[in-house]
Amino acid sequence: MIIVLFGKPGAGKGTQAPLLAERLEVKTLATGDVLRAAVREGTPRGMEAKAYMDRGDLVPDEVILAIVQEALAKPEYANGAILDGVVRTVPQAEGLAKALREMGREVDAVLCFSIDNEEIVRRLASRTVCEKCQTPYSDLEPGAPCTQPGCGGRVVRRKDDEPEAIRRRLEVFEQQTAPVFDWYKRHGTRVIEIDAVGDVEAVTNRALHGLGR
Repeated sequence: MIIVLFGKPGAGKGTQAPLLAERLEVKTLATGDVLRAAVREGTPRGMEAKAYMDRGDLVPDEVILAIVQEALAKPEYANGAILDGVVRTVPQAEGLAKALREMGREVDAVLCFSIDNEEIVRRLASRTVCEKCQTPYSDLEPGAPCTQPGCGGRVVRRKDDEPEAIRRRLEVFEQQTAPVFDWYKRHGTRVIEIDAVGDVEAVTNRALHGLGR
């Protein structure tokens, strides 16, 4: 079972990925994680990606998708995977479909976490992080002391979590990522829309229900 998580920034994909993976008894696969692992392990594709990163360039889609394909071939993904952040553009969706076909696999379902833009702004604007240890918070204002023992850092709001920055990110989503939703529907992939508003467990249960679990 290969499931793609899809939705706006702040829709809760990163929160839901490990919860769904545990309930479905599969592993999660996030682009950033497999990219860093490939670089750390010094694989040929990892070294290729590192060369781009060292120059300050974006790693091309074909390199990232090759790394994702290598990861999916590992035994721990034999039963399937929850893909988080792998598909952000139509070319990436096309590349993933090609990579999976070469493995005799396909995307079984796309879970689209739906949420209103203003709820996204409210949710992300309340998100803060310790500038020292990077512990995330949703209940501490900027300037508050970090609650982690021995840290001593202060809580800040990331620049990309300021309301105007969030709205710009949502505009980019509509231009570059939203077309992926229609691409999957046109190609006959099962697309399931999930109401992403509410407590975490409720959203998880809606997603599982949508998958028939």
